[in-house]
Amino acid sequence: MATGKTIAAGRPYPLGAVCDGHGVNFAVFSANAARIELCLFSRDGARETTRLTLPERTGAIWHGFVPGVKPGDLYGYRAYGPYEPERGHRFNPAKLLVDPYARSVHGDWTNDRATLGYAMAEMGGMDRPCDIDSAPIVPKSVVPEIETPWSGAPHPQRPWSETVIYEAHVKGLTKRMPGVPDALRGTYEALGSEPVIAHLKALGVTALELLPVHGFLDDGFLIERGLTNYWGYNSLLYFALEPRYFGPNEAEGFRQAVDRLHHAGIEVILDVVFNHTAEGDQRGPTLSFRGLDNAAYYHLQASHPQYYVNDTGCGNTMDVSHPFTLRLVLDALRYWVTVMGVDGFRFDLATTLGREAHGFDPRGGFFDAIRQDPVLCQTKLIAEPWDIGPGGYQLGAFPDDWGEWNDTFRDAVRKFWRGDAHSAQELAGNFLGTASVFDRPGRKTFSSVNFVAAHDGFTLADVTRYNDKHNQANGENGADGHGHNCSDNCGAEGDTTDQAILDRRAQRVRNMLASVFLSQGTPMLLAGDEIGNTQHGNNNTYCQDNETAWIDWVGADQGLLAFTRRLVALRRDNPVLRQGKFLHGHPREDAFLDVAWSTLDGGALNWRDPMLDGFCLHLRGSAEDALSDPGTALIVVNGGGKTRQLVPPDAGSGMVWECALDTAAPHAAPHRLSTRARPSIAPHSVVLFLGREVAL
Repeated sequence: MATGKTIAAGRPYPLGAVCDGHGVNFAVFSANAARIELCLFSRDGARETTRLTLPERTGAIWHGFVPGVKPGDLYGYRAYGPYEPERGHRFNPAKLLVDPYARSVHGDWTNDRATLGYAMAEMGGMDRPCDIDSAPIVPKSVVPEIETPWSGAPHPQRPWSETVIYEAHVKGLTKRMPGVPDALRGTYEALGSEPVIAHLKALGVTALELLPVHGFLDDGFLIERGLTNYWGYNSLLYFALEPRYFGPNEAEGFRQAVDRLHHAGIEVILDVVFNHTAEGDQRGPTLSFRGLDNAAYYHLQASHPQYYVNDTGCGNTMDVSHPFTLRLVLDALRYWVTVMGVDGFRFDLATTLGREAHGFDPRGGFFDAIRQDPVLCQTKLIAEPWDIGPGGYQLGAFPDDWGEWNDTFRDAVRKFWRGDAHSAQELAGNFLGTASVFDRPGRKTFSSVNFVAAHDGFTLADVTRYNDKHNQANGENGADGHGHNCSDNCGAEGDTTDQAILDRRAQRVRNMLASVFLSQGTPMLLAGDEIGNTQHGNNNTYCQDNETAWIDWVGADQGLLAFTRRLVALRRDNPVLRQGKFLHGHPREDAFLDVAWSTLDGGALNWRDPMLDGFCLHLRGSAEDALSDPGTALIVVNGGGKTRQLVPPDAGSGMVWECALDTAAPHAAPHRLSTRARPSIAPHSVVLFLGREVAL
């Protein structure tokens, strides 16, 4: 091993490997290590050329400057300290560790026993360290180029009131999309291609929310089954792009795509996984965090520190209450905004990030840090408001300026259109932004991210095609995936040629989409739902990197696509459908209520009726804002099996009602009602009427 390199003290900031043109400063956190070695490798990663002990420790940061090291050089760390799992320490210098701040790595991850920090049973068991050197088989960190700040198109900064979120997978969205060049299919570059942007703009999407793009690993148990981790919720490298989606321009291709999306007025939101890492539980590999400082980065069981708190269901839980774990998260988020150009984040299992010693705290360190950060406070922040730990379900408890995935909205919509008793009451509340959950001082209706399908679960089409999940291809004997889907196959499981069933399914899909886009809040659409995409009953395609999970654009339902575009445009063009303030039936200055409920024949609703299956929702501007005049709308919901006559309320002085949308007649043109009209409302339908001025 060569020893010609020298090392100076360097600086403790910034963390990571930073080139200044003369050499590279290396800085890494570990509060409990006794010594950290920097290992340099040949450009092919096959040979360790130099080991240098980081000469300085400032607080908990070890650092050193090595002259002559250049961008593209490869490195890793070895951490010395106690191997005492019973005290939470798992130091093992035989394990080469990737830099938590690495922008990229060289090489591929493998499911090899050499990555395990503990000895196998035949070698003494987990209470002894494994002395097999992992360097030959693990990826090496790459010294990055000198970083340049984002210089592409400015962040669109679309207000929440305009936001329409489209949740998509990089590969699933683009792999089979017609018009995308073959060399770009399934890559970051494809996101910025003309066919993708044209589709998003025509649909009315304002924000593209991507499933994880951070560097992640395939789980060992999936590799053994011949499968891969398709969704990517198994992160390890929070500053690095996952290379399996690289196109010809690699990481720069991502920045180019973001730039083109910004030019089209579309924001980019990343789904980020800071709740756990790919190192898994105590049986998992030692790749980075575990080897650098296991007791600092992870929540460990207080009485048995050799085991991890598993609030995530993924084997471990990151301790974001620790200052240096928090710093890692914040540094990573800022990097994606200021260098890569993204506009916001959706936090997977976000309750975990707010866990303090006393439990979940919406005023905890993580949330306070983001609120005061001059960069991050300007981004869109969205929570998946639960984890599986104690008190994990926290819908409505996140900070005022956050959005939250509203799973009660999803379930209520599915149940109502399936015909469940007691479901109309919950659906009605969801039409107004789920005020019972979100309405508190400082919050707006946009806090509720409304959806009926997401990556995790059935697609919208499959909600109407399958009563049961069909996940056999995942190799878990059907044990994986949600069992509570609130779905209904409408008369046949899966594919059918029965036209009556097909018509019933199509109508129900339109009804559920209308429920999303006519409700107050922030609508989210799962990519492919606008064209009737199916996953053939698999409601957990996390390991299906194939045509099961890739959107089938060739089989697109063009009629449904046109209907969805029309829905989104109606929401965009009529502010009454996307008001920020909650409506509570308070009187306005014009004597009308800001919202009023009635039966279809104009009578009072009996909210205690368990079989209530229809209602009218008359919307005007909030009574709290006398200057607001967003228009007026009447949303008519008939969930019953019979045609009903509508007695519409007064549209207002000089106004008439215009039928703008009818899910039972999706292609019908808008038409105005005469003053005394009593229109028929078809069974199982939603009809939108808008107030229009009488023509002089």
